[in-house]
Amino acid sequence: MHRYFIVVFVLSLAGVSALGKAIYTMTVERDRWMEMKGMLVKEDRPLPAKRGNILSADGQMLASSLPEYKVYVDFMSSERDTARRSKDQYRRDTLLDNNIDSACYYMHQIFPDINPEKLKKHLREGRKRESRYWPVYVKEVTSLPLKRRENKQISYIEYSKMKEIPFFSLKSSINYVKIDMRRRPFGDLAQRTVGLFKDSARYGLELTFDSILAGKPGKFHYQKVLNHKMEVVDVPAEDGCDIQTTIDVNMQQICEQALGDKLKEINAVSGVCILMEVATGDIKAMTSLSRHADQTYHEDRALAVTDLYEPGSVFKPQSFLVAFDDGMIKMTDQVNVGNGIYKFGSRQMKDHNWRSGGYGTLTVPQIIGNSSNVGVSVLIDEHYADNPTKFVSGLHRIGSAEDLQIPIEGYEPPRIRFPGQGAYWSRTSLPWMSIGYETQITPINTINFYNGIANNGKLLRPRLVKAILKDGKVVKNFPVTVLREHMASDEAVQNIRYCLEYVVSKGVGKPAGSKMFSVAGKTGTAQVWTGKGKTNEYFVTFAGYFPADKPQYTCIVCIRKPAPASGGGQCGPVFRRVAESVMARTHMNEYAAASDTVNGFAPMEMPGEMVTTARLFDHLGIATGQSIADENGCVWGTADCADNRAEFVVNKDVQDVVPDVKGYGLRDAVSRLEACGLRVKATGVGRVLSQSIAPGTGLQQNQTITLTLGYEKHKRKANHPAPKPAAAQPATASQTPAAQPSATGTAQKKKPAETGRP
Repeated sequence: MHRYFIVVFVLSLAGVSALGKAIYTMTVERDRWMEMKGMLVKEDRPLPAKRGNILSADGQMLASSLPEYKVYVDFMSSERDTARRSKDQYRRDTLLDNNIDSACYYMHQIFPDINPEKLKKHLREGRKRESRYWPVYVKEVTSLPLKRRENKQISYIEYSKMKEIPFFSLKSSINYVKIDMRRRPFGDLAQRTVGLFKDSARYGLELTFDSILAGKPGKFHYQKVLNHKMEVVDVPAEDGCDIQTTIDVNMQQICEQALGDKLKEINAVSGVCILMEVATGDIKAMTSLSRHADQTYHEDRALAVTDLYEPGSVFKPQSFLVAFDDGMIKMTDQVNVGNGIYKFGSRQMKDHNWRSGGYGTLTVPQIIGNSSNVGVSVLIDEHYADNPTKFVSGLHRIGSAEDLQIPIEGYEPPRIRFPGQGAYWSRTSLPWMSIGYETQITPINTINFYNGIANNGKLLRPRLVKAILKDGKVVKNFPVTVLREHMASDEAVQNIRYCLEYVVSKGVGKPAGSKMFSVAGKTGTAQVWTGKGKTNEYFVTFAGYFPADKPQYTCIVCIRKPAPASGGGQCGPVFRRVAESVMARTHMNEYAAASDTVNGFAPMEMPGEMVTTARLFDHLGIATGQSIADENGCVWGTADCADNRAEFVVNKDVQDVVPDVKGYGLRDAVSRLEACGLRVKATGVGRVLSQSIAPGTGLQQNQTITLTLGYEKHKRKANHPAPKPAAAQPATASQTPAAQPSATGTAQKKKPAETGRP
């Protein structure tokens, strides 16, 4: 019994001891063991990969992932056990109290919207709550009926400045959480084409190439090392690849601006503008603008590739190309359209000028040039009425119904039906199909046809993405794809090209023409139909290419608007503006060939900063005869050129009076006046014509002076002739006026002989 009692006593004592230790661990040492739990348990976390960039044709960023940060304070970072709690609390509170004023002040310097007093109160609230994850930079968001605080993100530059603040440089207490945010350096430029990524890919190239851009995520876990929480990477992430597009940023801006201005002017519903490179099929610009309730225009949908429309008269060249290729019509064929009204079955077809008596007899080029509905339909109906399948097969043969496989979500291929397919095929189906009705085609398919004509019959697939890049190296190329080496016979293609040039030079497409270069194209106007019938809206178009003799670019402009509507009158000016702007960017004059070796011209000299002027004269080989001191960085005055020499007159204004800046450029004027302590406002463009405070008036600090800018014709003084070159050579035969280039910088061409075509 004694031995039994001893055994029971020892076991009971051990049990009570274990129970006591368990209670002590669960209560007194709870915080310590909870922290130990976090140190010992390995929890795999996803390591996100950096999303690839979307680049323009020349490598500029259209969409990129930039690092941003959220900042948190761990107010309990130094408390590990109860024994040290009071000591650590004292140390931490002292650190906060000693630095909180300076930290809040410098935060206000970096983020002007931060109120230092509110930030101080906010940080003390976090300490009071003993928070381990207290956000620093917050803003209040009101979403009725509640208010909530949202942790704001800071940029990398702001993050770098913030880490220089002593309090926010503590590694053990301050957590900077990095977040890769998708940013678009050019704002909404090509928005629907580039696409949107917000938590996930939504549309555009961001969605089409999501798997390539996203890369492959890795894995990591947190581990405590010397009281610091460190990330330990288990499986490294594989960053996404870059996508290089064919988009040209400058051309995209030109198209968006030209289209947007026109839509506002005529209060249109929506509009599309696409610009393609003829030789490659590269889409250099593509924009689709829609009107909002506030009368502004934005890209909400990719109308250029997703919306099917009846194209109207821009389809007529496709009908005639089939007929030319089949040998059904010739350029010399004539049609008497009479007064512009013709009856097919039970329906009347009308030309746009039927109220004024019609065109009478027209040749084939004149039918296209004047966009005669009756002329086109009569010829097509005459040759294909008994076999409409042959005509529709011809449209498919030349590529009008080609699925272009545009890499934009929602792209719709053309719908050109055969007789007996889909809706009922009637006596009027063929005539109306020949002029662009009873078919549905997206603008991208229409422009691709015209690009094939400009490319002498070689039909290419439009290219939007050129390559996939990894670390700047090409992983995959997307070469130019040829869909048809020959859309039709060479003669048929050349006939269509002649007709399209006739449209702009003598027909209804004159508003699209340019005085700088030749243009070819076709107008189109189609009434919009819905499920409830026809509406009061029209879909007007101009599609063409430029220059007509050696095509470089193809462009289409489509506008949806209420009546009245005109493809040439409303889309043509947009086409011309785009064409002239693009050609102005790409045209390079050979100025050396037009240089005058006999007469020299001195630059026009105006008042301003003379140190820079002296350097310019020295670069041009014009002797200055004096040195311009640069002690104060700027020397103000005027310059006169005479006999290949420049004389400077330095302006020695008294320092405490308002200087005379009339004749200055705006930059020089602002620089000089602000150096005197004045505030400058300017109106107009050009050089300074007048100033609101007269020269010589006493200076008053922070006084505002208004400058009026404009242009005045500069007259060279009679006693200051233009300087002559040092060694003038006699003019050669190649320098005679007859051989000089034209005013546009290109030699005048002889007028081609008549071809016999009407």
